[in-house]
Amino acid sequence: MTYVVVARYRTKEGEENTVLPLLDTMAAASREEPGNLAYRVHQGTEDPRAIVLYEEYASEADFTAHCATPHFQEIVLGKVVPLLESRDVLRCAPRPEAVA
Repeated sequence: MTYVVVARYRTKEGEENTVLPLLDTMAAASREEPGNLAYRVHQGTEDPRAIVLYEEYASEADFTAHCATPHFQEIVLGKVVPLLESRDVLRCAPRPEAVA
């Protein structure tokens, strides 16, 4: 089973063009981490200040390790979060397959 994280960000007015390149750098570094299966950055088509991150890890422990990396601490917490109006992080585990 994989562990999925969906983060929804809304940048402060005019900051999306600063935040997006930072998240591109973050995505590249995160994809190199052990246990990272996917890290995708999405921008709203109707609201360019809306950003959604889709992250997939082999386990919850891999996500926890991701949060402790220097690039997460420096880029996300140090540079991106101060430029956000809001931030919501949803952690998900897959439901067991239904038996019909």
